[in-house]
Amino acid sequence: MRLGVIFVAVCMVIIAGSAGAIVYFYLGVSASEAATIAVATLTALALYNTVSTRIGTRTVVGRQLADLSRGVADLARQVAELGRRLAAMEGKVETALDRTAAVTDPLSMEIGELGMLIKQLAETVAAHQTSLDELRSAPAVPPGILAAEALAQHLAAEASAQRHTAEPVAPSEPARPSEPDAAPAAPATDGVDARAQEQAREQEAALASIRTAIDANRVDLYLQPIVTLPQRKVRYYEAMSRLRNERGEVVHAADFIPQAETGGLMPKIDNLVIFRCVQVVRRLLLKNRDIGLFCNLSGTTLTDATYFPQFFEFLEANRAIAPSLVLEFTQSAVRAMGPIEHECLAALSERGFRFSMDNVVDLRIEPRELANRGFRFIKIQANHLLNRGGTATATDIHPADLSDLVGRFGIDLIAERIESEGSVVDLLDCDVRYGQGFLFSPPRPVRAEALQGIAERSDVVARETGAATDNAPPSDTAGRNPDAPSPNAGKIERTTGLAQLARAVVGRG
Repeated sequence: MRLGVIFVAVCMVIIAGSAGAIVYFYLGVSASEAATIAVATLTALALYNTVSTRIGTRTVVGRQLADLSRGVADLARQVAELGRRLAAMEGKVETALDRTAAVTDPLSMEIGELGMLIKQLAETVAAHQTSLDELRSAPAVPPGILAAEALAQHLAAEASAQRHTAEPVAPSEPARPSEPDAAPAAPATDGVDARAQEQAREQEAALASIRTAIDANRVDLYLQPIVTLPQRKVRYYEAMSRLRNERGEVVHAADFIPQAETGGLMPKIDNLVIFRCVQVVRRLLLKNRDIGLFCNLSGTTLTDATYFPQFFEFLEANRAIAPSLVLEFTQSAVRAMGPIEHECLAALSERGFRFSMDNVVDLRIEPRELANRGFRFIKIQANHLLNRGGTATATDIHPADLSDLVGRFGIDLIAERIESEGSVVDLLDCDVRYGQGFLFSPPRPVRAEALQGIAERSDVVARETGAATDNAPPSDTAGRNPDAPSPNAGKIERTTGLAQLARAVVGRG
């Protein structure tokens, strides 16, 4: 563009100069007049060039503006068409969504109902499976007793048949031969009664020994570490209760807990153990703020109207250590829990306490339901997870996937009873985060200095609860040994007063 302007200017100067030279040489005018004519010619040419340039530019700009206007109009029409199509598409999408909702809502309701039915069916099947497992693990009746009972029934049937056959002939004579036949049934019945009486005496002696150990404060606390895998760093401890008899021998939990639950003594033992656990947790937290303690409890403690209020008040007073104290229940106790136990667990969960489930023999579990109740840990034997030694457990999911399943609901899986390095390697493949067993450390007793001041508190509680039990009004104990266990011991009666106690505990929060 600039080169064209320069070329035009040069041409106009040449033309103007040529006009001045022609006038000067051919017309004979003076030099000044010739210069004036050249300047005038140059001015005329410049004006003409300017006007013609503007006219051309205006024409070009006009055409461009017209083209731009046509483009804008086309764009506006396209935008309007796009808006119309978008509105039509939105209407079609809303219609499709409405139709889809109308079709899927009934299906969703049916799927929800089907899920509830499947859940109920799973619970029923799990209960039946548990009953079958209990029947399989129940001790068989000695064959001698069965034979004696069968012999007694057979002899009684023969005697009855002989009586009915001999009655029409002689009412008195034929009755005599039946007496020798019925006589052998008596020794068998007497043997069964004697065996039952002997078992009752053994049960009474065991309960008396447990009561004596509790009253003498011979309930010891043992700790076994729970470590992280594969680092093997101690993260938790599990508290285990042990009894010492009169000879100083240690009685393991598996040897006295069944008798204590039958005799209704577990709430009293749990009350003593929880005091010791709180004391141990406080001492552990002084050294490591990330440490925790698992405390084993019985399900009957939650329904005991005498001990649970003290138990709950003590935990509420120590709710500051709730994140470091985990209350542990067995799987059978969790499955046997009713509305009262659930209310008590909810009250403890509101105070910040977490729960664990151990002694798992059936992997048909509902992690969502456990998580809603406050359970954050599940302890399973390593052999059950690895299907070793014929310990395959009934389950709807492969044990290797169990850790991921419960982890989705905030529950950690702990493998217990680990006794070999090979088990640790296999458990790491199953993504198990915590381990416990004799491979890491056996249970060790808590040092006496760690429980200073707790023995006196336990004695006070034992005396108070004992006094409350002694002052209780007698019901049907007349003519019965006061040390003998009640026939209904271990089966806590869920009365209206106990339900009111649970509701009061929940309402207090």
